[in-house]
Amino acid sequence: MRLFAHSCPACEGLEGVSCEPVLGRRAMLGGAMALATAPLASPALAQAIAGGTRRISLRRMQTGESFSGIYWRDGHYDRNALQQLDWVMRDPGAQEATPMDPRLFDVLVGVQGRLNSDGTWEVVSGYRAPETNAARARQSRRVSTASLHMSGMAADCRLPDRNSLAVARAAADMQVGGVGLYRRDGFVHLDCGPSRRW
Repeated sequence: MRLFAHSCPACEGLEGVSCEPVLGRRAMLGGAMALATAPLASPALAQAIAGGTRRISLRRMQTGESFSGIYWRDGHYDRNALQQLDWVMRDPGAQEATPMDPRLFDVLVGVQGRLNSDGTWEVVSGYRAPETNAARARQSRRVSTASLHMSGMAADCRLPDRNSLAVARAAADMQVGGVGLYRRDGFVHLDCGPSRRW
């Protein structure tokens, strides 16, 4: 099992967040990709996540593990909460975790707020090790070989109290990151990369 120290472009340099990254090949590639694809926060997202604290509840479908709590308070991401989220969002097949981009959680919280939902996100896929992503891409042409899942910037998920079309529409209306609707499979892809739809 591997769990890397938390480091991301969204929390670097913030007071009270001292991240000491493990700069392996994957960490450097992920960081470079995250910086290259970092979006500007949409006004709708900024409004949806405004406030003193940000709370998220999510459950990983494959493992049954969950997180429910505050990941942002007093103007900063909570490092301890992010590390717990990193582990819940790990690649369960490879037992490998990576620092998730906390802007992804902001997207989830913003979309959930837009839908007036207090449900728990069910995560079908979070971080994917490159080997896992490559195997999935060989099985399905719907899986990108350059997926943001490998950079900890994406989640395939659903809100049990809302249908996948409503979730996708809310995210698309907010113009935040990538939004993919997989209606037949009952989930949406949400990420904090460039704005795009499929």
